[in-house]
Amino acid sequence: MIIDLSVPIETGMPVYPGDPEVEVRPALTVAAEGVNVLGLHLGSQSGTHVDAPYHVGDGLPTLDELPLDRFVGPAEVVDARGLPPRSPIPAALVAPRLRAGTILLIATGWASLWGSEDYLAHPYLTREAAELIVEAGIRTVGIDALSVDPTPAEDFPGHRVLCGAHAVIAENLRHLDRLVDHQGAGHEIEVSLLPLRLRGADGAPVRAVARVRPRGPHGPHDTCSDPILRKD
Repeated sequence: MIIDLSVPIETGMPVYPGDPEVEVRPALTVAAEGVNVLGLHLGSQSGTHVDAPYHVGDGLPTLDELPLDRFVGPAEVVDARGLPPRSPIPAALVAPRLRAGTILLIATGWASLWGSEDYLAHPYLTREAAELIVEAGIRTVGIDALSVDPTPAEDFPGHRVLCGAHAVIAENLRHLDRLVDHQGAGHEIEVSLLPLRLRGADGAPVRAVARVRPRGPHGPHDTCSDPILRKD
């Protein structure tokens, strides 16, 4: 089963306060030019996207300088649902899911508020939680919220700790609640967060997806069932 973890790119979609607004409109049409081509105006941090370390530091790696294995791999999911608005996600909550070399996904449940003002009041990582993640050898973190830091914020300790360790951060994910359920059922989860190949970029939109497979009696890949694409 493949589950779409991305929000759609569309005109007027939510963006981080101060970021470029998104506009998607026809540039060419079949009626006029014989082909349909969309014109896109958006920021590098629009929609479901990844942050490169360069996002918070001029001397840190840009998007195209990172190895591809930062964006693809097995995932562990932290269930941080049920926290109050604007509350910290403590280190103790993420600690049980820390496994070196995995992609760490944090399910806050805030994806259900996408498009509303309440979406900005999401939970966020504490500096201690970010430091513990880095110490565990994890270099890819994703969250179903606008940021791993508060929104708005005067400082970005979660970003600075993670990006300072050359980690990448995926934000505005969705459907992580489904991955919590699959993880609880013992299923294997693999995630792809491959971004647009923008040279020298601080980040880029991604089509984030998760592949979920049942663990058979002889290991996690002991299945011959065809994957099913979940678009909703």
